[in-house]
Amino acid sequence: MRKATEVFGKWAEEGKDRGMEKSHTIPVEEMINFALKERLNINKNFSFLDLGCGNGWVVRNVAKNELCTSAVGIDGARQMINNAESRGGDTEYIVANINSYNSTEKYDVIHSMEVLYYLENPSEVVRNISDSWLNKGGRLIVGIDHYYENIDSHSWQEKVGTRMLMLKESEWVQIFEMAGLGDVESWRSNKHTDWAGTLVLTGKK
Repeated sequence: MRKATEVFGKWAEEGKDRGMEKSHTIPVEEMINFALKERLNINKNFSFLDLGCGNGWVVRNVAKNELCTSAVGIDGARQMINNAESRGGDTEYIVANINSYNSTEKYDVIHSMEVLYYLENPSEVVRNISDSWLNKGGRLIVGIDHYYENIDSHSWQEKVGTRMLMLKESEWVQIFEMAGLGDVESWRSNKHTDWAGTLVLTGKK
């Protein structure tokens, strides 16, 4: 089994990050719209962090929002960050091991797509986010395609060749609640006949 950062670093070099961007667009736009509509309703500026930002496409899009004061991306694959930095935008990027990273900044909106189940201890990372990374009233919102109820995803670990944690939707919800997040919600995005949908999880500090 290779490290996830090695897999995605190679994908970045091969240009596969563009395909990831395209395949994740629908659920990510739904998540971002959900989080940013809330900021618009309260009419407050916000800072944004994308956890596992890949080539930075989400960071660049959010940075264009008139209420956004800062947009930051963090990723463990240097090649992904290289791609992100090469594409411009009023953004900032950090190369770091997400498993052990301690953020020196706090954010109002933290987003993550297809990252948590690659981590060594996602419950610990979610708790760190809740305790130390989010401002009061801030929101964490994540998308997960590899989960128990999505049968299509059960073969991915073997196909990709990197460790993936398989949890049920109820177990992910419990992780968010045990981290101290409130108003925890979950739903399926982009669900259709041949796809169980992206599992979206969100909660507030």
